[in-house]
Amino acid sequence: MPSGKNVAVVGATGAVGRETIRVLEQRRFPVGELRLFASPRSGGTTVPFAGREVPVRALECVPAEFDGIDLVLVSAGGAVSQRVCPVAAAAGATVIDKSSAFRMEPDVPLVVPEVNPHAIRHRPRGIVANPNCATIQLVVAVAPLHRVAGIRRMVVSTYQSASGAGEKGRAELEADTRAFLGGGPPVHDVFARPLGFNCVPLIDRLLDDGSTFEERKTVEETRKILEAPALRIAVTTVRVPVLVGHSAAVFLELERPLAPEDAWAVLCRAPGVVVVDEPSVGKVPTPRDAAGTDAVYVGRIRRDPSVEHGLALWVVADNLRKGAATNGVQIAELLL
Repeated sequence: MPSGKNVAVVGATGAVGRETIRVLEQRRFPVGELRLFASPRSGGTTVPFAGREVPVRALECVPAEFDGIDLVLVSAGGAVSQRVCPVAAAAGATVIDKSSAFRMEPDVPLVVPEVNPHAIRHRPRGIVANPNCATIQLVVAVAPLHRVAGIRRMVVSTYQSASGAGEKGRAELEADTRAFLGGGPPVHDVFARPLGFNCVPLIDRLLDDGSTFEERKTVEETRKILEAPALRIAVTTVRVPVLVGHSAAVFLELERPLAPEDAWAVLCRAPGVVVVDEPSVGKVPTPRDAAGTDAVYVGRIRRDPSVEHGLALWVVADNLRKGAATNGVQIAELLL
């Protein structure tokens, strides 16, 4: 029997699943046996890991598939997660789920290791939820400021890349861009409107109050992670023609004064944060800079004069890595 933890990845051939496997290898997570599961159409394919090709099995969602497995990383849609996670947990594995299926359940911890690692201690259902990609980078950036000065109100506009919708989103952006440049008809099966050279302020389904489900997730998940249920948050989420990397413009109304230079110092010391803030010479965080990395980048730290104790900042991260795969593996490292 190989040493280490026996790990299963569900959704292994999707964008986040493949990135999860790469991150496990790059961070040298102690993997013993690695089992990979995906939909039937991907069954029989292979995915590289640690110098070998690991076969992908068609998921049947039966307990025997998880016999002897210590840890299951689920990178699938909510409907799949609702079926898989209880089965895997009942088989004795600890499950890290990256969908929205369990995030707001009171008996399932919602964890960002740099922010609330203590939450992982209480997991009676054997499931730990990985937050939404936009939420993760937001709370990594604002939690240190919240601890120092308290956040009274937060206004956020996100600029989210095509890969937030998976491989099909990235492919559609490329196809629509080619169509636009070639004078062809627009392509938009995945997104509400064509994304090439465009911005689409609709991510996920529209709710009765006029917000989207993506915006509601950002609000509710942020409150849960920061343990601030009454925190006032307004969010607009926008899909932009970027392949990888989400950005956010964040405006904070703080309870106590915090000068921009003091916020800069707090963020320089914060785990998981890299401050890139020399706009006079063009040094600001961008998605292209963040792609392929695991940090949350913060820049444009400045005063917001429209409110008392106002602070503004710009936040960028790779949504496939820190926004999904890396955060999940960091949770697994906490479990060790």
